[in-house]
Amino acid sequence: MNTLSPASCGRWFGAGAITGAGLHVGLHVGLLVGLFAGALPVPVLAETPADCRVAESQLDNSFPLPRVEAAISNKKLEILVIGAGSSRLPGPQGTMLAYPARLQNALSQKLPDVAVKVAADVKLGRTAHDMLPDLRAAVAPASRPTLVIWQTGTVDAVRSVEPEAFSKALTKGVAAAKAAGTDVVLMNMQYSPRTESMIALGNYADSMRWVALQFEVPLFDRFQVMKTWNEMGVFDLYRDTKKMDIAERVHDCIGRLLADLIIGAAQPGGAVPPIDVK
Repeated sequence: MNTLSPASCGRWFGAGAITGAGLHVGLHVGLLVGLFAGALPVPVLAETPADCRVAESQLDNSFPLPRVEAAISNKKLEILVIGAGSSRLPGPQGTMLAYPARLQNALSQKLPDVAVKVAADVKLGRTAHDMLPDLRAAVAPASRPTLVIWQTGTVDAVRSVEPEAFSKALTKGVAAAKAAGTDVVLMNMQYSPRTESMIALGNYADSMRWVALQFEVPLFDRFQVMKTWNEMGVFDLYRDTKKMDIAERVHDCIGRLLADLIIGAAQPGGAVPPIDVK
């Protein structure tokens, strides 16, 4: 299996993923993220010309989110995104423009009568196992969110964590969240054509699919969604690697598609119509 060290991964993703800043795996030292919590600011966003819906058919809301459904009925929805660096964009407005805040904005548009809060626990370079203590603490009774979106996989692949160990960590985390009464959506790694041949992600993506099936939780297949965008020419993820506006548009699309998946999975009888993307 071809592998990269964390240091070399920082160089490759810094130069090869969208912007060397926004959409890489979070191992680039210049993009230290740390923890940010509480309600994210609702961004004031310009209309996005990108056709986010090119990859809409790859959304998987076949498994229900019953706690989200109940929370929508009760007019209060709290979501925690837990992940590594690719859940954040750099700069003073990075938190506001990244997909967790975009998700909050999209959900607030789609659910105008619901108080929506999206918080994010984003730290640099964490494996799935590294995230377990924070995830377990997050679903404790005192702070338990309605839904955890668990974004992981790339750091494990970069560090050549045994796929079996990765799968066990996922299993422990999802089991803990569900036992605590929190819904879960898994989110896999990003796609980058520059690094696709350098990092063997397949085993880790397969593990995430298997755990999602085992626990009957939705999987947001970010890797395949972004690959489809690249193949269809919606975003050139090979050439436009230094453009922050491309990173912002990708994050906007991810936030909107996540909102579609969440509301679709929370609705008895199937998905609701998505919001229009201008």
